[in-house]
Amino acid sequence: MAAAFRALVLSVSCLLSVACLPAQAKEAAVYTAFLSKTALGGYDPVAYFTEQKPVKGAAQFAASYKGVEWRFSSVENRNKFLADPEHFAPQYGGYCAWAVAQGYTASGDPQRWKIVDNKLYLNYDAEVQKKWEKNIPEFVKSADKNWPTALDK
Repeated sequence: MAAAFRALVLSVSCLLSVACLPAQAKEAAVYTAFLSKTALGGYDPVAYFTEQKPVKGAAQFAASYKGVEWRFSSVENRNKFLADPEHFAPQYGGYCAWAVAQGYTASGDPQRWKIVDNKLYLNYDAEVQKKWEKNIPEFVKSADKNWPTALDK
């Protein structure tokens, strides 16, 4: 009888603990490809600022930030990132800036990027990037308002 009672109490406790958990975001705070834990598709976020182009990072120069792996093309770039990750990480976790401006998320393509006011933004593809470039200031304003609640949609 005591064992059955303990099992019942344990079952109820488990149910209550699950019911009391806060709602989880549907999307991760940093975009990674399906079954990947690497941000920016493995591209070096610092290189966008220093070389003005996407440069593949290497696993030997990896660092962890916001629960995902970031790769860099050099130890110097890794150190720059770690000194100020908020500056170098793409806005909206690397999701498409135009999509976030619309109130939802879509993957960001590391090849479709732009630095605006010293911040890195990604877009889904070339067509979406053209839409975004038509009114970047307004889209940034909208995206800033929608972030991070867009993760829940």
